[in-house]
Amino acid sequence: MARTGGALVVDCLMALGATKAFGIPGESYLAVLDALHDTQGRLDFVLCRHEGGASFMASAWGKLTGSPGVCLVTRGPGVTNAAIGIHTAMQDSVPMLVLVGQVGTDMTGREAFQEIDYPAVFGSMAKWAAQIDRADRIPEILARAWKTATTGRPGPVVIALPEDVLTAVTDAPPLTGPAPIAAPAPLSQAMDRTMAMLAGARRPLILTGGASWSEAGRAALQRFAEASDIPVLAAFRSQDAFDNHSPVYAGEAGVGMPPHVRRLMAECDVLLAVNIRFGEMTTDGYSLLRVPQPEQAVIHVHASDAEIGKIYQPSLGIQAGADAFAALLRPVAGGWADWRKAARQGYLSSMQAPAQPSPVDMVAVMDHLRACLPGDVIVTHGAGNFAVWPDKFLCYGVDARLLAPQSGAMGYGLPAAIAARIAHPGRTVLCFAGDGDFQMTCAELATAMQAGAQPVVLVLNNGIYGTIRAHQERQYPGRVSGTTMVNPDFVALAKAYGFHAERVADTRDFPAAFDRALQSKTGGLLDLDIAPEALTPRQTLTQMREAALTKGPA
Repeated sequence: MARTGGALVVDCLMALGATKAFGIPGESYLAVLDALHDTQGRLDFVLCRHEGGASFMASAWGKLTGSPGVCLVTRGPGVTNAAIGIHTAMQDSVPMLVLVGQVGTDMTGREAFQEIDYPAVFGSMAKWAAQIDRADRIPEILARAWKTATTGRPGPVVIALPEDVLTAVTDAPPLTGPAPIAAPAPLSQAMDRTMAMLAGARRPLILTGGASWSEAGRAALQRFAEASDIPVLAAFRSQDAFDNHSPVYAGEAGVGMPPHVRRLMAECDVLLAVNIRFGEMTTDGYSLLRVPQPEQAVIHVHASDAEIGKIYQPSLGIQAGADAFAALLRPVAGGWADWRKAARQGYLSSMQAPAQPSPVDMVAVMDHLRACLPGDVIVTHGAGNFAVWPDKFLCYGVDARLLAPQSGAMGYGLPAAIAARIAHPGRTVLCFAGDGDFQMTCAELATAMQAGAQPVVLVLNNGIYGTIRAHQERQYPGRVSGTTMVNPDFVALAKAYGFHAERVADTRDFPAAFDRALQSKTGGLLDLDIAPEALTPRQTLTQMREAALTKGPA
């Protein structure tokens, strides 16, 4: 049946499994928008307020569901605004498909209005970037894009769609579905050697993470770790990859790394790293393992051969899907019971912190949240010092999810929470945001209102860009520059978007206010009065400055 290129794009997306597309309309892809007019309830267009918010939502959708989040944006300014979500999806290793309008093929290469060379601009940021120059090749390129986004190390794919390709009529048939591609499985010899290396260890350690796990795969890894009594760390912002309530869970290897985690990484003699990419935060600036040949015996398991040996030369590299590898693990035994017990105790102790010098004490807030949040809560956050609270002071059980940017992108939390509410309207979605972080994407409150997908948002309002202020006080003590904010009335702002909203100025008022926010059918925002002095859980801003002044210039 003949159809326009725009209609063919939409038919192929539905065949591949897409049900939502996040975006901002643009004249460069009107034919796609026209086709979406007839797909409501099957493939819905979620109208956002900024392309950065739309790309964050698509990235979060990919992390939460395992299916590529689809982002539709216009050419030039539209896609450059969306770049932040593309970068985040790449660093998070999550599947995402960004479809961008483009100038007509008759104008390509002339620097026409809003023209960009997408493969050149996004070739180093995305997993793949390409342009479709003929309507009959739409199914071929979209099939490849979907496969590329979901296999190996998942990631974002950017596809440019010229206007004349979208308006052209073609009789090319749409796709009938995604290609079933099995993840690589480990060889029996590799599994035997893995078991032997772990059994021969004195201080074994498992490091896990990544977004491409099934429930069965995570359960298999947990059974193995518990049966073998081996401590487990989660890689940076991957706490939901392993049950935090398990007696073998020992914490997150990420920014603000607790001393006990640093010791575990540095002192282990065999490290089983499953589905991780050895980023800077997980390795404490690549200092905990020697580059390129660690002193520890490293077993690195990843579905992409490009990740194995990229930074660290492993003692054993295994190209295998995380689920396939975990399913073949067999329990081992050794004399490391005290090592595991100390690891667990270090984690439990790390969740204790002194009372904070602040009108709202986040230590008490987190105590309350750990007691009252449902087991299947979805927690989101962006970037800033405030992120230490959901990252280090919540326990993520087997049904809980954490959506947080490994790219360190401010503004991610609110769009991610909206995407989560769209994906799971019946679950509690809680967004942590700093006041600076929140203002990066707060216009997306309108997206939440229009989509009926309002989360609960905690704005930790201290009037400063906390992370940068901390760096200032450590390196240039007392010389504050460019980090103090004058904020709007967040309660009035949220109410304008239809949210229930309250200012919480005393810790004792938080439990009741949080309950009211949870009960609200239009979401809730709590503006928490946080003192700048309470900059980190265990060191105040004054202590930070005094320590730097005492130390003197380097």
